[in-house]
Amino acid sequence: MLKDLGVKPFIFPMPVLMIATYDKSGKVDVMNMAWGGICDEDKVALNITETHKTALNIKERMAFTLSVADIPHIKEADYFGIASGNDTPDKFERSELTAIKSERVDAPVIKEFPITLECKVIELQHPEGGFRVLGKIVNVLADEKVLDGDTVDPKKLNAFVFDQFGGNYYAIGEKVGKAWDAGAELLKD
Repeated sequence: MLKDLGVKPFIFPMPVLMIATYDKSGKVDVMNMAWGGICDEDKVALNITETHKTALNIKERMAFTLSVADIPHIKEADYFGIASGNDTPDKFERSELTAIKSERVDAPVIKEFPITLECKVIELQHPEGGFRVLGKIVNVLADEKVLDGDTVDPKKLNAFVFDQFGGNYYAIGEKVGKAWDAGAELLKD
């Protein structure tokens, strides 16, 4: 029997993404967000509150990096979601993580996160009920320890996801099937 739960943002998994920006003085800011993701081969969409420091920084610099957080850095990743850059001037410094300047966009790369998308803003949108940033991926950086040849191995990535149902984080990484193959037998006549 199906039970009616009403209108809720119940999609699982939700990625745990780290948006890194510079403010107008060059200070690093990182924000934990789940309301975004890939929206095309070379584009990402971020839905953020326009008053967040990260949103202000994106408008100022028209660039950001987007990283996938890993389990060894879950404490820092969660902190980036509960501390506000508007209220905590030393937010990034408290994490004790390391930032380097991207060579391709005007944004920082957080060295400890295993994969980072370097993005340029191509559009700032104001759809019903929010603020959306559309970014073009200009490059992807990956720590060699998460690679299998020239591709990222999800198990080595050691990422975690956000659980919208209960407000928890869950580890991911177990392969359970092959895309474009698991359902192929249903195509047969």
